[in-house]
Amino acid sequence: MYRNCITDVPGIHVGQVSDHQAQTGCTVILCGDGAVCGAEVRGSAPGTRETDLLEPHMLVDQVHGVFLGGGSAFGLAVGDGMMQYLEEKGIGFDVGVTKVPIVTGAVLFDLHMGSYQIRPDAGMGYEACRQASQEKISEGNYGAGTGATVGKVLGHEQAMKGGIGSASVTLNNGLVVGAIVAVNAFGDIRDWQSGKIFAGAREKETGALIDTCSYLKQHFQTNLAFKRDNTTIGAIATNAKLTKAECKKLAQMSMNGLVKVISPFGSTLDGDTVFALSKGTHSADLNLLGIMAAEAMAIAVNRSIQAAESTGGIPSTRDYLGAIE
Repeated sequence: MYRNCITDVPGIHVGQVSDHQAQTGCTVILCGDGAVCGAEVRGSAPGTRETDLLEPHMLVDQVHGVFLGGGSAFGLAVGDGMMQYLEEKGIGFDVGVTKVPIVTGAVLFDLHMGSYQIRPDAGMGYEACRQASQEKISEGNYGAGTGATVGKVLGHEQAMKGGIGSASVTLNNGLVVGAIVAVNAFGDIRDWQSGKIFAGAREKETGALIDTCSYLKQHFQTNLAFKRDNTTIGAIATNAKLTKAECKKLAQMSMNGLVKVISPFGSTLDGDTVFALSKGTHSADLNLLGIMAAEAMAIAVNRSIQAAESTGGIPSTRDYLGAIE
């Protein structure tokens, strides 16, 4: 059954836990007995776990889980809960006396939403694993996207709601590339086909959406030093058989989709990070996979915004655009 979701990739399970009152949550991606993984960190303010281990020259070849979480650096505790769950299932890197689960992940900043004192923790990570399935994920205000916002050049009060989204691209030969992404960008969000901005910073007087890049060129003295509550984090998965080096390149190429729909992308104010997972036996040209990954990622970003709901005084696209047009 085609779900248009990262779970279309065989062996990939996703679980999410959301605290809608505290406006935070986490999303976990489980890979069964393991998947080859690479990562690309494009933003300058990342919050990550075990990304050094994913470099091609490092020893461990596979990971057993990836998480995306809110809570800024506090949210890295989600990985501890994942490790507990996987250890109980007997999944991990065999070191003789036990199996050590290899868990990597990234977090975004949502502490300004809801309660900054409540962050994703090990318990939330464990529960997300327990709920993981191959069903289509809930998009918008769920998991790592619960407290996400976009378009923050004019401040949080003039931003719009971000969220989490997923999509997949499949070919007739059975090749699948899926994407999942939590969108908490400094920049605006553009339609992946038309290029039109449909979420982002809002002009205070008229309510119109501004173009952040154009705004910064016109207001070049704008102080951006304290606008650090951003980051887009995600993952790509495929049933193609890849090496760690090829997974890293796939993560890099998938970001072409993010560049297309997030404007600007990869700034010093974001911690943009993408993981790429290979779990399968299909043979495919890496360039083809990169094209598929970029498309899936761009669609997933758009879906995250389209599904988002207004909350905490931050309007969603579907509520806001209809009101100002």
